[in-house]
Amino acid sequence: MVSLTTPLCDFGWQAPDFLLPGTDGRQHGPASARGPRGLLVMFICNHCPYVKAILERLVRDCRELRDHHGIGSIAVMSNDTAAYPEDGFAQMQALSSQWDLPFPYVLDDSQAVTRAYGAVCTPDFFGFNADLQLQYRGRLDDTGRNAPRPDARRELFEAMTLVAAGGRGPAEQTPSIGCSLKWRDT
Repeated sequence: MVSLTTPLCDFGWQAPDFLLPGTDGRQHGPASARGPRGLLVMFICNHCPYVKAILERLVRDCRELRDHHGIGSIAVMSNDTAAYPEDGFAQMQALSSQWDLPFPYVLDDSQAVTRAYGAVCTPDFFGFNADLQLQYRGRLDDTGRNAPRPDARRELFEAMTLVAAGGRGPAEQTPSIGCSLKWRDT
């Protein structure tokens, strides 16, 4: 496992459009997942210890962002499923059901969407305003893959509530850290 950190936020960068198959049997993309005040695009997977460590808090935050702040979310899984079968579509469906995910969980089998976004690790977060301009490229919180702490700042949540309220993310952001994406040999 290689741990990587995400690049700094490129404020105003426009979200690339896409349409990918979701675990619910429907096609999803920014247009269908966005809320009236913004969109959170997340690159996650099933097997990553960083994602496993934050999943409960991520589900909580995405549900609250959707229900109280007008921010929609979508999670993209793009790892090589032949090399990492735990990330396969059936396993994605099981995870989605088990956690009652409050967002579409979609498969980027070609990895084209992941390349278009420049995602580098799981988890990798892209927070967009209502105009789908990038405002956040940071971490969920400072716990990494450690056990959650009750006093941990909800950095992603706080940033996206700023985006919901005023269309801008915080000037200072700490990059996310996670497992490297598992690229297919081409």
